[in-house]
Amino acid sequence: MDMKQVLIFGLFLVPVWTCNMTRMHRCYDEHELSEAAERKLRTHYLQPPESSPAAAEDSPVSCPVALYGQQQPQALSDRSLSPWRYILRTKPDHFPSTYTEAQCLCAGCILIQDKKPPVESHDYNSVPIEQSRVFLKRELCCDGKKYHLKPVTVKVTVGCACAVPPQIRTSS
Repeated sequence: MDMKQVLIFGLFLVPVWTCNMTRMHRCYDEHELSEAAERKLRTHYLQPPESSPAAAEDSPVSCPVALYGQQQPQALSDRSLSPWRYILRTKPDHFPSTYTEAQCLCAGCILIQDKKPPVESHDYNSVPIEQSRVFLKRELCCDGKKYHLKPVTVKVTVGCACAVPPQIRTSS
């Protein structure tokens, strides 16, 4: 066999090989898929408890400086010097398909000093805190009719923290 024949033979084997590799995963009908995903998430990929969205995604995002000092909020997201809100995210081809994600409300951090009114200080940054979560992604099987579930890792923002901004180095 010459090199050209080997390459042509190899090109015909790649689709067969990749199709056989996905056969290692069970393929599910559309109506079986959701139940299989829930079972796998419950037994193999435990999910953190979901936070309830405090605001609609289309509501204005602003730093709630004026609210500090008026009341004693209970939620950590409202007491933080880098407050956040939860919004709903949807990924139709993933399980779970809907989840909550934190969104920072301030660019800086809220400072409360002495008896002065709270202010947003840009000497500090509000930065997202990310957590890696496992989702099951729905992918088409080789038959083109059924699906298999592939675990994928997605970074999800779970809160915000106040941090000193990165220092810009200058040469001396």
